[in-house]
Amino acid sequence: MRLDKFLKVSRLIKRRTLAKEVADQGRITMNSKVAKASSSVKVGDELAIRFGQKIVTARVEELRDTVKKEDATKMFTILKEERLEKVEPEFIDDED
Repeated sequence: MRLDKFLKVSRLIKRRTLAKEVADQGRITMNSKVAKASSSVKVGDELAIRFGQKIVTARVEELRDTVKKEDATKMFTILKEERLEKVEPEFIDDED
């Protein structure tokens, strides 16, 4: 199953187009490698998704083409959620 479809069906990301955009920006890694929206997801794969200042790491438990809302969380297990330190942009001094 494609990564963008898995993210939509599992409800980790609400829309498939949004999942594709996030993947195209390089904000998703699968098994420690940057993943494309078309990457093939298998059971046991570990996904790390960066949402703003948070990284969610999840393991794929099962693959289904369609799923009820209540059963969507059975498709993955959240391994950890990390908050990133907010990095202030460095001051750029153009006056030399």
